[in-house]
Amino acid sequence: MAPDAQSAAHDLRGRVLRGLVWVGASQVGMQLTRGLVAIAIARMLTPDEYGLAALALVFASLVMVFSDLALGAALIQRKTLSEVDRDTAFWVTAASGVVFTIIGVTLSGPIASLYGEPEAQPLLAALSGTFLIAALGAPQQSLMLRDMDFRRVEMLPMLGGLAGGIAGVTVAALDGGAWAIIVTQMVGVVVTTILVWLRSSWRPRFAFSMTSLRDLGGFSIYMLGHRMLYYLQTNADRFLIGRFLGTSALGVYAVGYNTMLVPASKIGGPLQRVFSPAFSRIQDDPERIAATWSRITRIMASVSVPALAGLIVVAPDFVPVVLGSHWDEAVPVVQILAWVGIVQALQTLNNDILMARDRTRTIFRFSILLCSAHLIAFSVGLEWGVIGVATAYAISTTLIEPISTVLAARSLGVSPMVFFRSVGRVFQAAIGMCLAVLLLREGLIDGGVAPAARLVMCIGFGAVVYGGLVLWRVPELAEEARNLLARRRGSRPVATQVAVAES
Repeated sequence: MAPDAQSAAHDLRGRVLRGLVWVGASQVGMQLTRGLVAIAIARMLTPDEYGLAALALVFASLVMVFSDLALGAALIQRKTLSEVDRDTAFWVTAASGVVFTIIGVTLSGPIASLYGEPEAQPLLAALSGTFLIAALGAPQQSLMLRDMDFRRVEMLPMLGGLAGGIAGVTVAALDGGAWAIIVTQMVGVVVTTILVWLRSSWRPRFAFSMTSLRDLGGFSIYMLGHRMLYYLQTNADRFLIGRFLGTSALGVYAVGYNTMLVPASKIGGPLQRVFSPAFSRIQDDPERIAATWSRITRIMASVSVPALAGLIVVAPDFVPVVLGSHWDEAVPVVQILAWVGIVQALQTLNNDILMARDRTRTIFRFSILLCSAHLIAFSVGLEWGVIGVATAYAISTTLIEPISTVLAARSLGVSPMVFFRSVGRVFQAAIGMCLAVLLLREGLIDGGVAPAARLVMCIGFGAVVYGGLVLWRVPELAEEARNLLARRRGSRPVATQVAVAES
């Protein structure tokens, strides 16, 4: 490798490692905060109140779709970016925020009527303001991510989430009902946007270029379509449940969803923020992307698979002990959606690979397939209530989502087995752990051990068993840890490359 290329590779590796450190640190703090806030609010709200807020949040999650019209993805992916590109992206994003805020307020009444819940109207109207607020900070966040400034990318949303959590718990303690969850969302967005403006060195000029918009839009249009379909598929289940089964049923489903799928997405999302710009920088080196993909997927699987699989076993104790006995109906939903969380967590980097390889049309076409499958599944599952919807969701996820792995592998010119081999033995260790914990739990039940003590003992025992099994079945993880520590100390890694085709 030439000296310049060697230096560039070393710099990128250093940026990625620093990004992973910041991601790890921020996610510990953020997930701890979110977990405590969610538990505190869930204990103070009834299923009806929780369900009412969930109805409003289905609409508010459109912020994720339209906050930057997917132009942020183009800002990150493009090899070169001019100042007028940045300005154009900002003003288009800001204009969209104004438009969608007005639309949201205007439609809040009709949407509440569609739900059959007039009390949702003020919640929907209040949340509409987050469209504009989020849009004003979205381009700066994308530029920070392009520069791989992970310290700010991670810390600013964490501080915003902390402020939102404090506000939400306060409102819940004051008997604010569904407004507790709404305030959590709103304050988090407002504080994050303010911090982004205070800490970003870039300021937009009064400049606009149709040429820049066409260039950026050519990439982002398919990503916008993907986001819209993703929004539809990830919210249709809650909309259908709220519309046809009622807010109480939606509250039960939403608690299971937030317990399983939201944490799973919070594991994958930060990794996307690290590797999306990293993959874009090496987009012309598919072999290097493939090797990184295999290693990171194995590391992510080693965390998400045992955590979610373990919750399947201990959910009958976890739900009443942590969330309260009034959520007992959510136990089977939690157990079913845990599998959905496992499958989805393992697909996290696929879209980032396809974006880096400029395959946004492929992403959009796959999104059409996935969305259609999920909508059919949700509609069929309604016949059997929330458990039916969750089961149908698990089936469609298992059958369709792994196709994105095949598409990502094809874009890199490698076999999909590279991916499946990288996680196969992690599953072996997790299954062994689950069997051991299941046997222990049955013994503790027979021994009359209280649920809280039983939960603590099962979690501790499971962690020890999994640690031993993963060292036996996946020794590459220990080697990865040694290499990471060696790089952090500045010494030569134990191994220069981890094989990606283990048997």
